[in-house]
Amino acid sequence: MTYVVTEACIKCKYTDCVDVCPVDCFHEGPNFLVIDPDECIDCTLCVAECPAEAIFAEDDVPADQVKLVQINAELAKIWPVITQRKEPPADADEWLKVPGKLSKLER
Repeated sequence: MTYVVTEACIKCKYTDCVDVCPVDCFHEGPNFLVIDPDECIDCTLCVAECPAEAIFAEDDVPADQVKLVQINAELAKIWPVITQRKEPPADADEWLKVPGKLSKLER
């Protein structure tokens, strides 16, 4: 089982999770982070660190977010690895509790 970043991360892109990842499985896009399922070791450290509560075990991804499992796997192959925490976007807090952000995902 792997962990998956869901749409709550879109346009928030807090990187607290990156600091605790022991295997550097996070990849960064323009306004979203993804987890490489081939690199994730299921350590769960990132889950508690995510201010957006956007990270779930693959088997626990909410039903309306299941498409993010494939999106994480797909984008992890093309986006660069991120290994250090960065400042979130200036408007991240405004987007934190906004539902239905999948259409805002920038590839």
